[in-house]
Amino acid sequence: MLPIYIVNNYGQFNHLILRMFRDLDIDAKLIPNSTSPDEIAGSCRGIVIGGGPDIGRSGNSSRYLTLDLPVLGICLGLHIIAMEYGGSVRQGKTGGYGPVDVEVVEEGAILSGYPGTISVWASHADEVAIVPPDFRLLARSAVCPHEAIAHKDKNIFGLQWHPEVSHTVDGRKVYENFDAICREHRP
Repeated sequence: MLPIYIVNNYGQFNHLILRMFRDLDIDAKLIPNSTSPDEIAGSCRGIVIGGGPDIGRSGNSSRYLTLDLPVLGICLGLHIIAMEYGGSVRQGKTGGYGPVDVEVVEEGAILSGYPGTISVWASHADEVAIVPPDFRLLARSAVCPHEAIAHKDKNIFGLQWHPEVSHTVDGRKVYENFDAICREHRP
């Protein structure tokens, strides 16, 4: 079975995403965000667009959205997805990393198995201001109205929080769910 690729956007948690997959016995590989989309096509079964310091350093990340593969965007990855599909991103009101209680508005495939509220670890230095037209809201919090979104027709998901850190309760479920989505995906 092909691996899941994690796009390294130079964020501090990208290696933890890789470790989470490996701890779950899911084949995954960390790739530089300078990797050509042509090199990715046909060599993986899904893509995680990891976090990073800013959109200006995201390399080819937005180009990976055209490959007809499942995509999970974490933090900066969510912002890239939102902007690429016609949404917008703004500076967050709270900033910094810290604990947040997230309300699940719609479970969707990526949040399957979670209760109505999840305790997570997130950065809100930037956040989605406007959800793109072809996306639906999956989760929100008191500090951020758009904590998680999903494309209405494609297997494209974005989360503001970091499921790979130990401070997020049951974060592994997100990666297990994404693995299941990638296994079931038919282009």
